[in-house]
Amino acid sequence: MPVNAIKDDEQTIEAGKLQTLLRLFKYLLSYLKEIAGVLLIMAYCVGVSLLNPLIVESAIDDYINAGDFPGLAKLLVFAIIINTVMVLMIKLRMYIMAKVCNNVLVTIRQELYTHIQTLDFHFFDSRPTGKILARIIGDINSLKDVLGNCVTTLIPDFIMICAVVAIMFIKNPILALASLCSLPIMIIGMWFIQIYSHKRWQVYRKKSSNLNAFVHESVSGMRIIKSFTAEKETEEVFDGLVKEVRSSFLDAVRLNDAFGPVIDICWGIGCAALYYVGIVILGTKQAPVGTLMAFGTYISMFWRPIMNLSNFYNQIITNIAGAERIFEILDTPSAIRDENDVSVLPPIQGEVTFEDVTFSYDDDVKVLDHVSFHITPGETIALVGPTGAGKTTIVNLISRFYDVGSGRVLIDGSDVRDVTLESLRGQMGIMTQDNFLFSGTIKENIRYGKLDASDEEIISAAKAVNAHDFIMKLEKGYDTELSERGGRLSIGQKQLLAFARTMVSMPKILILDEATSSIDTKTELLVQEGIEQLLKGRTSFVIAHRLSTIKKADRIFVVDDGHIIEEGTSDQLLKQKGAYYNLYMSQFAI
Repeated sequence: MPVNAIKDDEQTIEAGKLQTLLRLFKYLLSYLKEIAGVLLIMAYCVGVSLLNPLIVESAIDDYINAGDFPGLAKLLVFAIIINTVMVLMIKLRMYIMAKVCNNVLVTIRQELYTHIQTLDFHFFDSRPTGKILARIIGDINSLKDVLGNCVTTLIPDFIMICAVVAIMFIKNPILALASLCSLPIMIIGMWFIQIYSHKRWQVYRKKSSNLNAFVHESVSGMRIIKSFTAEKETEEVFDGLVKEVRSSFLDAVRLNDAFGPVIDICWGIGCAALYYVGIVILGTKQAPVGTLMAFGTYISMFWRPIMNLSNFYNQIITNIAGAERIFEILDTPSAIRDENDVSVLPPIQGEVTFEDVTFSYDDDVKVLDHVSFHITPGETIALVGPTGAGKTTIVNLISRFYDVGSGRVLIDGSDVRDVTLESLRGQMGIMTQDNFLFSGTIKENIRYGKLDASDEEIISAAKAVNAHDFIMKLEKGYDTELSERGGRLSIGQKQLLAFARTMVSMPKILILDEATSSIDTKTELLVQEGIEQLLKGRTSFVIAHRLSTIKKADRIFVVDDGHIIEEGTSDQLLKQKGAYYNLYMSQFAI
């Protein structure tokens, strides 16, 4: 991909950051009850936090100095009760927000993945797969803290800061100013917080890696998924992996309970500076013991929200770009989609018609220029010609992976734009030179062509294309596990499995796009027998550079520069001594 295209893909609009943030927060509207509960909890906690220093001050100056120990005991019992409830409320708040935030992330990730499966190949052609994965995995994960902190940090901490500042300056402006010296200590303490959750985050990253591997595999095999209309099934697998990620994430965030003691230690160190100013410089007359104790607490209550808000601001600046990239994909419409008035394509016979079709991938170069032809059901059509002539484009338009610029593509008289994609592609079998195999068993890979196929149908399809014998020689036969892309198999074996996958779907229209280009001649003989079985009784389009694979075709179309320049059987075209003759002689002449 050109460097400029990569940069353009990463650009964000500064003026839209507030809108992006508000759009992100709209996902929280589905959890208004939970958020209202969290805010009530936070209001209680803020109230108790503000009251605690006053309780300490009163205990020392009003009860201890006066010798009123019964009154002191009552005050301590009251303080223990409200603070115990506060601790429990904090744990409940953390649990609720963790659940809400992760549910929102699951929702966004499911929306994004589902939407990506609806996008046309223009989208996948225009950007690297890695960027798509980064948005599905990394960018969405980066939104967690922003979502959680907007409720638990932004609102309550702002209120806390205002209240604490007012109380501190009312009581003693000098001590209030002295308390600012604890800021560096608090920064160091917050830095060390990141260390303690390392192990559980490793588990979370492992689960995320599993999800990332699946997404990479499915995105790479999107052509196969679309060809066999298996979007719903792959989405179910995806949802299961997402739930594992969510569970491991909740295990990791529970370690946030350990953050409180670290902050308390930093608060204690900060108090030393306060007490030095209060005791040594001001003395007990200007700074009574109770007042010093109250300020010791207020230091923590002031600087902790300041740090939280600072972190939240940094999170917004850092992570809002992730939200913008996510919404950029969600806002990308698919050029290839079912319109509202489309109908279901009934079982087809296999008649294919191109009516004055023109197509280009961009506005500058026409790949097909006013192409017309008619194919009767059951015909085998071979497409030959130089690279870039438009052969693959023709079959892509039949499958409606792209839409024509002008003209019409008809299947049994129906415009492919007027029928549902599922009913169209569900009656086609498509094979390419890169026959993608998924992680799983051989049986599962063949069944991908027909998700409700029985074991008998799978075996029958494998036998029909000469794949059964080599499968049975494997240690576990049809239950042999394959790595991604079938790494343990030879190219010819992968090809035969792809044939079996296509055969089990019993397509009415078959498309073979360079299906034998990557195999040796000896293996091709075995594969050729499989192809002959596939071609029987169905309309077929075969693209091949090796003319030995298409000599038996009913008609051969020689495609060049966006036009069909020759048409006929192999013998007819050889007699014309034109483009096909020259191509034939270049391969077979001695």
